[in-house]
Amino acid sequence: MKVFNTTAMCIPEEHYMVDISERVKEIKKLVDAKKYFTINRARQYGKTTTLTALDTFLSDYYDVISLDFQDLTDGSYLDESSFVKGLAQVLCDTRDSIEIPLPDEFYDSFQTLTAEDKSLVMNDIFRIFDRWCKQNAKPIVLIIDEVDTATNNQVFSGFSR
Repeated sequence: MKVFNTTAMCIPEEHYMVDISERVKEIKKLVDAKKYFTINRARQYGKTTTLTALDTFLSDYYDVISLDFQDLTDGSYLDESSFVKGLAQVLCDTRDSIEIPLPDEFYDSFQTLTAEDKSLVMNDIFRIFDRWCKQNAKPIVLIIDEVDTATNNQVFSGFSR
């Protein structure tokens, strides 16, 4: 029996919800055009539900990496180096939960970033993503949920360019 859900992600088989399949198809057009975009609404408007449906829909065409910026600690926003290390750690931590396998070569590269004593810059992690994208059989799409946890932090602006 379906119920109304107002506190978490909606699951179509369990909750009453609006059919968002057409909306997801429209969003796919942005992905196909290689556009950077955000989904920005107030709390409980279905952002996470939409991103989850988009992840599922896109997986027929792309390899999708879904991350949640709530997994980054406050310390990850202290400076660019901390952000790179934090993001690399999140990628390593989610290795088994993302649908596409994170190849050992790239897991090792991300893991190396987390242990670096030297100062890191965004390009250190971008170079790993670039190699991974070039070697991957399908195009890779990165979906980040709860990105608003990063918006007040200066280091995030370097990531979102």
